[in-house]
Amino acid sequence: MPDFKEVPVSEFSLNPFTTIGKEWMLISAGNAEQCNTMTASWGGLGIMWNKPVSTIYIRPSRYTLEFLNRESHYSLCVFDESHREALNYCGSHSGRDGDKIKAAHLSPAFTENAPYFKEAKLVLICRKLYRQTMAPECFLDSAVDKANYPKKDYHEMFIGEIEKVLKRG
Repeated sequence: MPDFKEVPVSEFSLNPFTTIGKEWMLISAGNAEQCNTMTASWGGLGIMWNKPVSTIYIRPSRYTLEFLNRESHYSLCVFDESHREALNYCGSHSGRDGDKIKAAHLSPAFTENAPYFKEAKLVLICRKLYRQTMAPECFLDSAVDKANYPKKDYHEMFIGEIEKVLKRG
């Protein structure tokens, strides 16, 4: 793990509203032979089933979903502002159409379970625990459904146990 230090999950802290909502993150899954990533600004961190977890949401059209469905683990990578262009690129281009990781000038690295990026300042390695498709009948506020799902392309929600936290330097 080049330039990364593993930090106990119990000592890890961040503001998820800033980190996820404003700085964004990359969600990645796959292996050294083939992996994919996507930019996300929706998600959460917390405790579920007495475990530290992340919650991520992937639309069915996203190529990364194929990798998440196939693999047992995924990574969440947070970058400093100097990588905003790469995050924009990964959020607006599909890995189906070419090597967007290379085009974004990112350097993949691999744990035994998930890809991550050497340029990240923070990496969470997560083991999938739960998956569910969001359903229109579960919205208590129909305006949320109407505003976010005009195409009825409901997100797949994943809850993953945070098994490893890696911080730069």
